[in-house]
Amino acid sequence: MDSLIDNVTSNPANVWFIIGFTLLAIEIVAFGLGSGVLLFGSIGALVTGGLLWFGVIPSNWIVSVACFAIASAVATAVLWVPLKKLQSGAELGNDRSSDFIGHQFRVKSDVTHLAEGSERYSGVDWKVRISDDTDVSSITAGSRVKVAGIDPGVFYVVPD
Repeated sequence: MDSLIDNVTSNPANVWFIIGFTLLAIEIVAFGLGSGVLLFGSIGALVTGGLLWFGVIPSNWIVSVACFAIASAVATAVLWVPLKKLQSGAELGNDRSSDFIGHQFRVKSDVTHLAEGSERYSGVDWKVRISDDTDVSSITAGSRVKVAGIDPGVFYVVPD
């Protein structure tokens, strides 16, 4: 067992590869790639291990740690915005591609362009607004409506 540990730790590239893959595994298993912090650290560690493996940087712990910090910072700077958009699902603006489109229900209160209504659906309280796709300026309570578009937490409806 001591020989295995000595073999792994005698090569700094192996240590950085182990750190990188461990951080990546923790990020995937514990956070489902949701935090990103460990992802950037794992990229930095894997890049550092690769640079050590190919002899691009010297096998010196100070240089290795500096390379890790720089590689992690670069990975963060390059990947932060694209991953944030991917994670949050960038603003779609009155999405018309949802499974909610076409859902029909009766409004509980009058809805106008100035006064929105509400609808509890699938365990979520949705705001109800009149869609811009209709000429209707108000919908009276009890009227049947159909969802024509959505935004997060908002149903845009048209009379059915």
